Amino acid sequence: MRYLALIVVPAGGLAALIAFIVVIAPGILALPLNRTPPEPVYFDHKVHVQTAGLECAFCHRTATNAATAGYPDVQQCMFCHSVITGTGNEQFQQEIDKVRQAWTAQRPIDWMRIHRMPDHVNFVHEAHLRAGFQCATCHGDVGNMGQVTQVRTLNMGDCVACHRQNGASAECATCHK
Repeated sequence: MRYLALIVVPAGGLAALIAFIVVIAPGILALPLNRTPPEPVYFDHKVHVQTAGLECAFCHRTATNAATAGYPDVQQCMFCHSVITGTGNEQFQQEIDKVRQAWTAQRPIDWMRIHRMPDHVNFVHEAHLRAGFQCATCHGDVGNMGQVTQVRTLNMGDCVACHRQNGASAECATCHK
């Protein structure tokens, strides 16, 4: 009986591992990197980039001279949307109305952060842009997205591989506080 257990238990474990690899793992791998949280205002990057021709830095003004790219404030949105409406598209009109209501109430729009690095990582957009990287390197083709989703893991292995591939320092102190 004891010898039977020595065969059945490992065989059962092996069967469970195979089932996990074949059935469960593909489902886990198919999940998005990070589920995109709903934004307080649906912001269609495709409309703003392809139709309006805006560059990333038009709205994310601090990307070229600060650690973070920043989000536009309501005043910046109203620079265009005081005259541009969503007339003809009810969904866009409702979203633009949210921006106008925030402007009238003088309250900020609490944009949700999609691409997040751990607090102990010191990622500086400005340094990467100065080195010649395009926003799409890490953020994907945002200009073809409606709502932005995270397309890269942005984990340590991803960053270290990119640093090594591009001749940047992979020393811990380069990125960690």
